Amino acid sequence: MNCRSEAADPFEIADILSTFRVICDNREQKTPRAAERFKALGAIEKGVLDYGDYCANVDISGLPLYDISARVYPSCVIERKMDLDELAACFTHRRERFHKEFERAKNKGAKVYLLVENASWEAILMHRYKSQFRPEAFKASLVAWMTRYDITPIFCKSDVSGEIIREILFRDMREQLERGAFDGIQRQ
Repeated sequence: MNCRSEAADPFEIADILSTFRVICDNREQKTPRAAERFKALGAIEKGVLDYGDYCANVDISGLPLYDISARVYPSCVIERKMDLDELAACFTHRRERFHKEFERAKNKGAKVYLLVENASWEAILMHRYKSQFRPEAFKASLVAWMTRYDITPIFCKSDVSGEIIREILFRDMREQLERGAFDGIQRQ
């Protein structure tokens, strides 16, 4: 594939995108909410992501971009949290683990979207969550993560998170293909 020319071949990109599927990290919990999310994600594969919970996979020249039989180091991921209390735990007593995950993504040059279900900035600022994590500290941690790791926070209701995850990953993959990001990739 050669997308670096002045105009990427839209037919070739469309063919590649027709193989689009989502890779879900094996550690993502199987819950009734997850089952609904998986339905919205469409074609899904399970694998071990080095960071994040979801990424996209496509076939390029007949082969998958990411081999899910090995650890995957994607260029774009969604890190999903079920609510503000789970995110608060990541910024407090699980902070070191959370920091290491985002450092791995940063070191690989990955774009990270932090999707938090049933959340909003207003809920953080008004302390509408169970954790004792103070709103000022919560806000400061989230903004620090945004600047330190160039993440994009996404707040949404849980019943639409699958659709949003799929749309972000699909659009990001399309943009990467149009820019020629995977031209000349080496496979074993």
